[in-house]
Amino acid sequence: MGNERDAAAAIAGGSTAHRLKHPSPLEDTPLLGGGRPRSSQAKTFANVFISIVGAGVLGLPYAFKRTGWAMSLLMLFSVAAVTYYCMMLLVYTRRKLVADGASEINSFGDLGFSVCGSSGRAIVDILIILAQTSFSVGYLVFIGNTLSNLFNSSTMDLSPNVLGNSPEIFYIMGCLPFQLGLNSIKTLTHLAPMSIFADVVDLGAMGVVMVEDISVVLKRRPAVEAFRGLSVFFYAMGVAAYAFEGIAMILPLESEMKDRDNFGKILASSMAFIASLYGGFGILGYFAFGEETSDVITSNMGPGLLSAIVKLGLCINLFFTMPLMMNPAYEIIERRFSGGRYCVWLRWLLVLMATLIAMWVPNFTDFLSLVGSGLCFSLGFVLPALFHLLAFKEEMGWRGWCLDMVIVVFGTVLGVAGTVTAVKQMYSANGTSI
Repeated sequence: MGNERDAAAAIAGGSTAHRLKHPSPLEDTPLLGGGRPRSSQAKTFANVFISIVGAGVLGLPYAFKRTGWAMSLLMLFSVAAVTYYCMMLLVYTRRKLVADGASEINSFGDLGFSVCGSSGRAIVDILIILAQTSFSVGYLVFIGNTLSNLFNSSTMDLSPNVLGNSPEIFYIMGCLPFQLGLNSIKTLTHLAPMSIFADVVDLGAMGVVMVEDISVVLKRRPAVEAFRGLSVFFYAMGVAAYAFEGIAMILPLESEMKDRDNFGKILASSMAFIASLYGGFGILGYFAFGEETSDVITSNMGPGLLSAIVKLGLCINLFFTMPLMMNPAYEIIERRFSGGRYCVWLRWLLVLMATLIAMWVPNFTDFLSLVGSGLCFSLGFVLPALFHLLAFKEEMGWRGWCLDMVIVVFGTVLGVAGTVTAVKQMYSANGTSI
């Protein structure tokens, strides 16, 4: 789940400082405040990693089950390559506009304004609001599913009711009052350490799960399939797009790097490492449990203290990092509707909407595919290529034009078709167990 905790923290810090100087930001005011480049290559590598890798990786083994391990690997590495290329398109576009005398460009929204004016910023802002809220929905779904598996899996009924609701809905509803309180906090300074905790827990959980997978694979070898057919192509692409969603952090990370000329190499090595990690994690989970692979791989972990600690740790870190996830959306909405001033009822409205949507989502990984198709293709593929095309239209040859247009069309088709496929799958999951 990527562009998530650190994107939120960066946007929060930059724009909060900026609002102290300008209580009523204008349309052409950069969302993020500028800063002195300070990140080394190693730190930039780490920042890219933690900006992209999140709890969504725990849904990859189920995606491998749905699409086949070979197809999933192909989709992962293909999406990683195109995502890297589009990330660099943003960097090249920003450099071109700054060289041509454009005002300060520190964020995706700033770039949209520089290229397309108010409409460009509005499109980027809307997509970021929807994406960040959707990521938070994914957090709540994960929490509901995991706690249900942890505390309600011992009964014979696979869907026991708690106070008239399924366990997942009960736990999601239980989070609401606490999330309203957490998301009311004006400054995220006190919550920022949770970002480090979340990264440690995520990596620890992945390590524990992979060790568990290896031990299971050595004991038994369930039947697996390499390809499930073209009918699941769009589903696989949507999950892969979600897994690599971190486009909103690229411009801030490039701005903070000391040696910007090497940013492309560092980003490429980071993406290659993440893709390899994703591939290994997904294939181990699927090879361990085969057709029994759950939509959240931690649900396949056997009983025991270590298993319970991993599951509870993941739930706790997602619970406390949800405000960080939502903060980019708060910054944009408060900028547009309350003059950049803190507005608690707007925040509560978004939290309530996220909770209601989470109660409706039947399957964690199916929701990842929906968000990846409906939002991540737009943010990660379509807009970077479109902005690059508009900025360089007078300088590019026909090959550059064609490549940008292919990405725009390809991303649009994948987004529309993947959204339809994911919605159909989610409706199907309401009536059948997958």
